[in-house]
Amino acid sequence: MKTLTKASASRDIAVLTSEDVAELADRLEVDDYTDPFEGLNDWHLLRSLAFQRPEMVEPYLHLLDMEAYDEA
Repeated sequence: MKTLTKASASRDIAVLTSEDVAELADRLEVDDYTDPFEGLNDWHLLRSLAFQRPEMVEPYLHLLDMEAYDEA
């Protein structure tokens, strides 16, 4: 999987495969980035996937620490 830039991420989300998502999750799990922004970009991409293609991210939701909340 090539590294996605912010400009290309929304366009490329539609073509990501489950293998791409697994690789992304593995990078986040290992957390061995040379630049802190690389990890942040991967986290934002996984979060975008969670909203746009939730079926692909379901096994990796623990990496997002997303919790349901009540706005009432």
